[in-house]
Amino acid sequence: MRALDPAWMLGEDGLSISRRFLFSAYSRTLGFANAVAWIAIVEGHHPVLTVSYGVCDVSYTTHAINGLSDNDFICAAKIDRLAASSGVE
Repeated sequence: MRALDPAWMLGEDGLSISRRFLFSAYSRTLGFANAVAWIAIVEGHHPVLTVSYGVCDVSYTTHAINGLSDNDFICAAKIDRLAASSGVE
């Protein structure tokens, strides 16, 4: 968790991590969600994405082990880099 942006939150049960991303327009939200989906496809590791106007919530867990794996943190770090390069709020 220390290597990730501090906005990532550990789930109360310790089995997931999540982060909320805020945007000024729906089109930017959708663009970001599509970029996150592309990361998921390339990595073969898929988050739960919840998209609404100006908000994209991303949550990772690894169901196969009922908890967090290295892949969860790798993908979260890639999303942090995406957010930093995209000027996400």
